[in-house]
Amino acid sequence: MGETMELRHLRTFRVVARTLNFTHAAAELHYAQSSVTEQIQALEAELGSKLFERGRRLRLTAAGERLVGYAGQVLSLVEEAKAAVDDERGEPGGNLTVGALETLCAHRMPGLLSAYRARWPRVRLSLKEGGRGELYRTVRSSEMDVCFTFGEAPDDPAFASASLGEEPLVVIVPPAHPLAGKEEIRTGDLRGVGFLATPPGCGFREMLDRIDGPVVDTEVGSLAALARCVAAGMGCGIVPAVVDHPGAVAVPLAGGTTTVTMTWRRRDEHKPSIAALIAYALSNKDTCSSDSSKVNAGAIDA
Repeated sequence: MGETMELRHLRTFRVVARTLNFTHAAAELHYAQSSVTEQIQALEAELGSKLFERGRRLRLTAAGERLVGYAGQVLSLVEEAKAAVDDERGEPGGNLTVGALETLCAHRMPGLLSAYRARWPRVRLSLKEGGRGELYRTVRSSEMDVCFTFGEAPDDPAFASASLGEEPLVVIVPPAHPLAGKEEIRTGDLRGVGFLATPPGCGFREMLDRIDGPVVDTEVGSLAALARCVAAGMGCGIVPAVVDHPGAVAVPLAGGTTTVTMTWRRRDEHKPSIAALIAYALSNKDTCSSDSSKVNAGAIDA
């Protein structure tokens, strides 16, 4: 890298690499699109390599793919250095970006992050929502420090993870469905029953696919849409008990739970703000535990 490389160019590159869209990146960064284009061109000139193929769809070149990881490491180290230099009182500081599935953002994160911020006010928190795959990608690229999802974390040596407890699951069914009158549903009751599910790759779809019996005959893009389709009589679904399901009947699934998992980059766990969040979440699981309130589901959060 040449001496004139600017950190803002790396930050811009990282967002463009994630969105693969100059317009979306410009909006996220609050830049004019021409400024984003100029910064990427300057970075490419500095490196002497094309980072993107500009066709009908923007895509990373092999050089761009290699730069993504390094850009994340450089920017993460810069933030860590700033926090270390600013750490006059021996307390965590700097920026901390946390991501979670939408249900967890609405239901578990407020209690946890409110308590964390009260304990370490010098940390500048940023909370972002996303699907499970997106969250893991942004943690891997160092755009995000810690994420919270349902289910187990990927089996990847770059990641470390910990469980924060279990979330109960329910089967939601149309009001007139034969299962609506049950006090509890067992997996054997689901044999041959038509189910709605989120697309393959989502945590709840993977869980449903492991149950012998249900027939997935409809795919929907979000838990909110799934709940509305169930209420309209299109089939049944499995969701966390905290998800709102107006017009549908929720019946506990016998033994049905999903793990709430916290995941971070193993190499960054010594960073003060990350270490503090990990330690606090593990020692105060009740702070971010479920309550009886319902939350509205939005985009895919499994």
